[in-house]
Amino acid sequence: MGKVMIRFQELANLIPEFELQAARAISSAADVIALAFKNDKKVLICGNGGSAADSQHFAAEFVNAFSRDLDRKALPALALSTDTSILTSIANDFQFENVFSRQVEAYGQPGDILITLTTSGASKNCLVAINMAKSLGLTTIAFTRSGGQVSSLAEISIEVPSENTQHIQECHMLAYHVITELVEDNLFRKAITP
Repeated sequence: MGKVMIRFQELANLIPEFELQAARAISSAADVIALAFKNDKKVLICGNGGSAADSQHFAAEFVNAFSRDLDRKALPALALSTDTSILTSIANDFQFENVFSRQVEAYGQPGDILITLTTSGASKNCLVAINMAKSLGLTTIAFTRSGGQVSSLAEISIEVPSENTQHIQECHMLAYHVITELVEDNLFRKAITP
């Protein structure tokens, strides 16, 4: 039980610090994404390992629905980590660092959004994808840790003040759930008056 309590307490201590550091970026990301969807644009999402799974989860919340009480249309979001034929052919022919940038080049249009998730902040394929996205006129959003290299490249950076990969991933999930809820509120719920 001791280890369980320690891990829960570590995360409980981290969340208020993350909220203070990232609340404005989370709100900005939600506004930018909602505006893109209003303008019939799409969201591309990428990451490696656990962050690849998170990219798929995040995309699913937009395509399906986050709020189960909300009957809404699907929103165009695509996880770039799902097509093994595309991933392996690019990795084989153009190197692994290009697995996301080639897809951004293929699918991205000006006004679209690229979201990268990288717990290290230094994933080469995410850095290359951000540079490609910016060259094509996409808005870039990075989920990372404090001080990650992607922070200086992305237009919006959601940074977790931790070096602990599991806690960074847990905070990323919290942030993208909040963003999805804010986007749904913006697009599909009537203004709530007090």
